[in-house]
Amino acid sequence: MKLILRIAVCVAALLAGALPVKPQPAVSGPGRSPQWQVEAGGGGAYVPATNTFLKGGNPLRRQIGSDFTGMLRAGFSFNPATREGMLFRGLYQGVGIESCSFPGANSLLGAPLSAYVFQGAPIVRFSRNICLGYEWQFGAAFGWKHYDKETAPTNASVSTSVTARMYLGLRLDYTLSERWRIAFGAGATHFSNGNTSLPNGGVNTLGVSLSLAYVLNPQPDCEASDVGLEAEADKGEWFYDITAFGAWRRRIVEVDGNGQQLCPGRFGVAGIQVAPMRKLCRMVAVGGAVDMQWDESGGLAPYWVEGTTGDGIMFYRPPFQKQIHVGVSAHVELTMPIFSVNAGVGYDFITPAGDKRFYQSLTLKTFVTRWLYLSTGYRLGNFKDPQNLLLGAGIRL
Repeated sequence: MKLILRIAVCVAALLAGALPVKPQPAVSGPGRSPQWQVEAGGGGAYVPATNTFLKGGNPLRRQIGSDFTGMLRAGFSFNPATREGMLFRGLYQGVGIESCSFPGANSLLGAPLSAYVFQGAPIVRFSRNICLGYEWQFGAAFGWKHYDKETAPTNASVSTSVTARMYLGLRLDYTLSERWRIAFGAGATHFSNGNTSLPNGGVNTLGVSLSLAYVLNPQPDCEASDVGLEAEADKGEWFYDITAFGAWRRRIVEVDGNGQQLCPGRFGVAGIQVAPMRKLCRMVAVGGAVDMQWDESGGLAPYWVEGTTGDGIMFYRPPFQKQIHVGVSAHVELTMPIFSVNAGVGYDFITPAGDKRFYQSLTLKTFVTRWLYLSTGYRLGNFKDPQNLLLGAGIRL
């Protein structure tokens, strides 16, 4: 199953970077290729003590409170003369790698290496050379020292050698010259395996970074705009996303008189989401969704085989309808070329016994074509309880 985890997370995160949508030219003429750049940098971060292992409940009896990173990446921005270049001025995206080190604690957590896709855009321009923007990153982190019943029984933070990696931050860019740029960043990173294995306390960081970028093929900034093109792009309209997804997870079950029990093995999850969305402008859409999910581990407690505990705990198989979630959710989506980021909050009207009804989701959609996308997401309960990954594909109508 560890091999499957590596394949699934890597494919969902890294194939995304290999699927750029060809920009449509807004004006005729040669030289409409994207502008490419490479970037290197590093930074440091504070690690909040969000679980016992990070607080000092580890073999070294010390708090794990900091980490240092180094990164190398490549990306592109759309040619200013193309449709995307005019409508999404300053938007950039690409792929990167990052190394992470925990000073004095690499023997406990390892020194994971991450591979990720990223996208960012300006929020406000202070001058021609200075702008403040946002950036998100999503990928996988490899090489964790993780929980093992025999050799690392106290590691409540990480239980797999591979985890998902999510980052959101702000970035101040300064253009030094036609080819050179420097950037100061600040943001938060979350590492988690999405409950595919337990324990899953996760690791979070709050950090700053400094990087230097080199532009391979500088292109003149274009101040020109097309009023008709912008009006068309900002016109409100409905679209409908239908997403099918699947994953696997671990489960802790509360059984009568025996407290919480970790169920052996992994359980399948599958579902579908139907989401009517209204585009407010070229960058933002809002709407609702009907969410249906089957969870093989749902509703187990009433079907516990009395007298079984620990690694030998057993359950009778619940009826299919006792393992179904059906809910409705509200969503807001950042709709950009290639990638869309969707956040949702929902409530299950039908749910397996013992499961949380209030749930949240965060999903990255990577468009292979104008209508077909890959979907990589994460579902929580009550904003804090990991439930399962959401790995799948969808169609936009």
